Amino acid sequence: MNPKVSVIIPAYNTEAYIAKAIESALKQTLTDIEVIIVDDGSNDKTVEVAKSFTDQRLKVIVNQQNLGVSAARNRALRVAKGKWIAVLDSDDWYAPERLEKLVLLAEEINADMIADNLYLIKDGATSPWSTLIQESGEHIDKILQIDIIYFVETDVYGQAGLHLGLSKPIFKREFLVKHGIEYDETITITEDFWLDMKCLINGARFFLVPKPYYFYRSRPNSIVRQSILSRLNQCCIATNSFIQQEVVKKNPALILALSYNLAVFNKNLAYFQVVVPIKQGKWLTALAEMRKNPYFFSDFISRFNNIIERRIQYYLKGNKSVFDMSYNLHIKRKTTN
Repeated sequence: MNPKVSVIIPAYNTEAYIAKAIESALKQTLTDIEVIIVDDGSNDKTVEVAKSFTDQRLKVIVNQQNLGVSAARNRALRVAKGKWIAVLDSDDWYAPERLEKLVLLAEEINADMIADNLYLIKDGATSPWSTLIQESGEHIDKILQIDIIYFVETDVYGQAGLHLGLSKPIFKREFLVKHGIEYDETITITEDFWLDMKCLINGARFFLVPKPYYFYRSRPNSIVRQSILSRLNQCCIATNSFIQQEVVKKNPALILALSYNLAVFNKNLAYFQVVVPIKQGKWLTALAEMRKNPYFFSDFISRFNNIIERRIQYYLKGNKSVFDMSYNLHIKRKTTN
């Protein structure tokens, strides 16, 4: 008989963290599960740690080369047998009752996907510093159904909002199979956001539970802080591609929301096309980009107070997480590779 839940864990060079993730999955109060780990070409001891567990519910798949987080998750999806699919990043972990609580509720309200709030915890800390909902500024104290417009409008780069692209819903596998939904393997950042969008555009009933059961770890060396130009370019391409879909074109409100997001991405891309060369000492490149972006100085001035405040927090007050937390919330997701 197939398990109730398949927990899929993509992993890449997380030997120091993955044991906690695996333990949190195997120690769920809902025991009718399988845990599928896909190591994506790690060159540390991630595979050894994963294979040290002897629980028969655990399966370890090894990619011989690094294919990307989306491809790793898809490989797990294709072998998963559970009625529900739960995603867990290899440096995060679940509260013991998470799957039991979410599955029970999802089946009661006939959900196709259901997410909980997230605990936000700094690497090395013993307790969370906040939650996703608390940081959003939204007041949510009961189960909320999420429609696609609200999902997009509250997840805008660099702006306050729910940023549900960070959340980790559990998905009804039958719904994913019926609509042929998988992760886009051309996307290596914000892949969760776009999978959720595929579900919502296909009519998924998506609910948010205000109680947090997922611990989202913020790591100082996360790749989310690297290659910002590449990531913003990718966000622009993915957003524009989604807008071009015929089903999307029939929804003017969605087009408007996505177009706003695209404009924000493009504005930030233009800004960082000047800032990145400056930081690299490539002054001629920076000057050339300034000419292309006549609004750079007004954009810089509008950001100035926030830039100064973050540096005061970092250098004078010793808040080393100020950059990581803001990046995690605004860029939507750290990646595993």
